[in-house]
Formats: sequence, C-alpha cells, structure tokens
Amino acid sequence: MVSRSLIIILIYLSISVTTFAGPPFRTDDPEPVEYWHWEVYVASQGSFERDETSLSAPHLEINYGIYPNVQVHLITPFMYVKPKASPAHYGYSDTELGVKFRFIQETELHPQVGIFPIVLLPTGDKDRALGSGEVEGFLPIWLQKSWGDWKTYGGGGYWINPGSANKDYWFFGWEIERTISEHFTVGAEVFHQTASEVGRESSTGFNVGTIININDLHHVLLSSGKNISGPKNSSFYLAYQLTFGQ
Repeated sequence: MVSRSLIIILIYLSISVTTFAGPPFRTDDPEPVEYWHWEVYVASQGSFERDETSLSAPHLEINYGIYPNVQVHLITPFMYVKPKASPAHYGYSDTELGVKFRFIQETELHPQVGIFPIVLLPTGDKDRALGSGEVEGFLPIWLQKSWGDWKTYGGGGYWINPGSANKDYWFFGWEIERTISEHFTVGAEVFHQTASEVGRESSTGFNVGTIININDLHHVLLSSGKNISGPKNSSFYLAYQLTFGQ
C-alpha cells in the first residue's frame, strides 16, 4: 500500500507541474515499462564544457509500470559541478518526476506513439550550482518503429525553463539501434537543442552507445558523444540496470 500510494503521488506531481532521458541516450522513446514491472538504474552521466564540468555521481532512476501503457518515473541525483575558475561543489541536485503514456500501439503500418511529461523540482542548492532554483518542465511526444532486429525512435518537445537569464527551448532527437544478439545491442542518435540561456547558441550533437544484457535481470548501458555545432561539449553515460517484475 505504501509503494502504491507513493506512485500515485508521483503521478499527481508530474501532471500538475538539464534532463536525463532514455538510457543510454538523450532521445527517449514512447514504450513504457511493462505493467507491474520495474527498471532501476544506478548511473553516472557527465558533461564536459569549456566553462563547466558536471556529472551525476551517482543518480538513481526508477521506472515502474503502474498500469498497462503507463509508466511513472523518478530520478534522484547527486551532482559534482566544477565551474571554470570557481570551487567545485558536490551534493543533491534537482529531483525529476515524470509519467510516460503510450496512446497509439505499433502495427506493421504505423509506429507506436506516446507522451512523457517531466517536471524538475528545485531540490538542489542554486547558490552552489547544484540546482536551477526553479520548477522546470518538459512536454515531449515520442514515436517508435521496429523491423526485425532494427528499431528507431525519436521526436521532441518544449522545455519550460524559467529564470532571469534563461529561455524556454526546444529539444529534438532521433535514434536508431540494432540487436546484435540476445546479450548485445548497439545504437546511435543525433539531437538538436535551441538556446536555453540568453546569449547562448543552439547546439547539435550525437551519441553512440550500447546495451549489454548480462541476463534477464542485470544490464550495463553506456554511451558517449559530443556536439558538432554550437558550444563545445562532450558527454558520457554509464549505468547498471536491474529489471524485474511480476
């Protein structure tokens, strides 16, 4: 009863109000976790820019299939941030909540489609560069289509990014992946983001990654990439994933 009540609260928060996305990529998909199943990630995601280095160390991500075609989502991150010419800081950052809802099923003729609204709660310390100090929101739509060992998904949405020096912005991404074997999947994505701050450029980049399925329960996910236009940036993602359910 306690866990079910917590999940209902998360749904309410997510509907009433710099994100982690579809591991190990920034682009997400419309496919929710199966009903009564769990995904648990212990992960680190890092970004290396000219003016700042930041990484989660670590963050915990939990996804649960609360109903058929509906998934609730939680990320609790600890962050390390080192601005250029400033002291480094480490501590708890902004909490991410979301609900993924698939409303069109995939067929031979058309893709599956879903939405995944996300809210970031300002639980981090803004003065130590560990949080934004504002409630942020992301309103995306995602599509996915599969053919045998190949799968592709993508879409995008609008970020609500309050703050005196900030701007609302758009994010778009597309990913393609291939299952090599029951233990090994490879993929790559391209993405574009409009400027999120006053005086800052838009950016376009890519990531390549892999999913290693040790067995039905245990998985390792990793990716790395960089911007090809806009601010110079390189990034990585590394996670252990546990999947289980009724």
